[in-house]
Amino acid sequence: MIARIGGFTIAGGSKGPVTLAVGDGHPATLVEIFTAAEQRARTSQAYVRSALGARLRVERTDVAPTDIDPDAVTLLQRDALTGLEVTSVLTLSGSALRVQHTLRGTASEPVVITAVSSVTVGFGAGPQAGEQYDLLTARSEWLAENRWHRRPLTDELPSLSLPIHAQDGRGHATLTSHGAWSTGEHLPVGALVHRDGSALAWQIESGAGWHVDLSQGLEGLSLSLLGPTDLEHQFAHVLRQGDEFLTAPVALAASSSGTAGLGGFERAIATLTSHRRAIRRVDGPDLPIVYNDFMNTLMGQPSSEALRPLIRAAAEAGAEAFCIDAGWFADPETGDWWDTVGEWVEAPSRFDEHGLRGIIDEIHTAGMRSGLWLEPEVVGVSSAVAKTLPDDAFFQRFGVRVREHDRYHLDFRHPAARAHLDDAVDRIVREYGVSFLKLDYNINPGAGTEWQAAAAGDGLLGHIRAFGSWLDDIQRRHPELLIENCSSGAMRADYALLSRTHLQSTSDQQDYRLYPPIAASAPASILPEQAGNWAYPDAGMTDAETAFTLVTGLSGRLYLSGFLGELRASQRELVAEAVALHKLLRGGLATTEPFWPLGLPAWDDDVVCLGLRGQGESLVFVWDRSEDPISFTIPDVRSPETLFPARPAADRWEIESADDGIRIATGAGLGARVLRVEARVEGAGA
Repeated sequence: MIARIGGFTIAGGSKGPVTLAVGDGHPATLVEIFTAAEQRARTSQAYVRSALGARLRVERTDVAPTDIDPDAVTLLQRDALTGLEVTSVLTLSGSALRVQHTLRGTASEPVVITAVSSVTVGFGAGPQAGEQYDLLTARSEWLAENRWHRRPLTDELPSLSLPIHAQDGRGHATLTSHGAWSTGEHLPVGALVHRDGSALAWQIESGAGWHVDLSQGLEGLSLSLLGPTDLEHQFAHVLRQGDEFLTAPVALAASSSGTAGLGGFERAIATLTSHRRAIRRVDGPDLPIVYNDFMNTLMGQPSSEALRPLIRAAAEAGAEAFCIDAGWFADPETGDWWDTVGEWVEAPSRFDEHGLRGIIDEIHTAGMRSGLWLEPEVVGVSSAVAKTLPDDAFFQRFGVRVREHDRYHLDFRHPAARAHLDDAVDRIVREYGVSFLKLDYNINPGAGTEWQAAAAGDGLLGHIRAFGSWLDDIQRRHPELLIENCSSGAMRADYALLSRTHLQSTSDQQDYRLYPPIAASAPASILPEQAGNWAYPDAGMTDAETAFTLVTGLSGRLYLSGFLGELRASQRELVAEAVALHKLLRGGLATTEPFWPLGLPAWDDDVVCLGLRGQGESLVFVWDRSEDPISFTIPDVRSPETLFPARPAADRWEIESADDGIRIATGAGLGARVLRVEARVEGAGA
């Protein structure tokens, strides 16, 4: 059996396991399975050459009649020794190859799974193949998300003269998440770029542990993408007779060089972008402009007195939703709200005689949706809920509750935990008329929970999947409810969750000068129409600095904060102009593809640039963070039209077309622009 789908070749038969390769790469075993009883058939540190995976044989295939762009390929393989069955489904999703396996136990003896590759794909040919590739990955942390780096693959996998030993290499290059902050250290998105410009990009859709594993063999290179594993995530799962286990879904995008005028990397990211749209379970191209009272504003200390001027100013600025952030449930006399979360009942002492309902009524009267902040998966140690819910409803390790920064972590597999949050959300929607929820996630509970699990990582996976199911149920009961996924900014921004939510806050970064590289890089891993970029004008800013933070907001979903009522008239005009422009542009965001004319930005770059290529027009967002006048050229675009700020700003930019692109000369001080441009048919890669 040989099938081709999305630039990948699937092969298999009675003499060996199913293999997957991209381009002219060597075929690699599609699914590698490691158990407590058996790991590798030949020793290595990489997730390849598993003993069980090598024994798999095809029992049934369901391949589309033509191998040109088939809808799906379904394969059933079986290991005769353990009786383990593996059903693999490979589908085209927005031109990306999506792969997921179901493992099923059929024998009387249980099989303890310790790791499964969601996909293993071969690429490159020969023992020196790594010399032809660069590796692109992104580090991420609180306040410094989406920091992409490009480096030769040989920096990670050096050339080893393997033919002398006539053996595959034993090392590997890896990226791994830890705990439940799936994007807290690295993004589960990356790419390999060949020197000819072609690229292979990937995305792992798991909030409960993931692992990227690259290795070099005699025949070529292998990329294994995995969900949680024993070694990295304390994971194990028992498959008894009739039990099934579903792997984390992954997506692969292959791109040849120069496709459609883009470099291979950008084309592959465009393919992943279309895949992300294809798997979304919620719509939201016209998501309202949200004002939130947290960033550089109330910082978790709301009250009737503090909120009223913010509500008036937000409505005057054109915001369409007003979200009251953390603290609305906490008595200000008892100290910080951090360890009191979990009951989700308003604190009367924060509000006047009309209570929280009175403030929310004022939001509605001002013509805006109302929103509230929740952190549904945690309970503070000082919350009454910590005493009323049973121990089994919380994460547990070694017989005790897991405690992290004065909070316990709920397990959404437990009916009492889920019922508590069901009641809280239903009550909030019913009693207050709230139609926007900001769901935060501010702790990392570690490996997971051992309750009803073979290992802690298994419990974490079960919880994350139950939490996703809870989100689905909430939106079935309340279809009008818009949900933001926030996790200390973007510490858990994977598409297991983002496929279920409308908006993702891209950062908690409060320094407007540091935000541009975060916002500009976000579309590599988050849909532009979901990327909530904060803009928080302040009365102490110059007009140019005000425009600077607003350009950041406009480069995705404009997300407002700040004391807007204290702004000067000229600043208020800029805010109104940005809001009006966003309302014109937002409908087209859901059809754009990102590109980076100056390359993916480094954290300390003076000039940062993001492009969004649309069907009818393209947009370029440019930030100059240098304090001195500079000149630069943006290649592969032309015919610039300044959309924001519309009137000449004090930062004095000069913008003109040139044969090689757009030439920009800036004045002293920070500055930023939104440009409408024509994107050239042929251009350079990332």
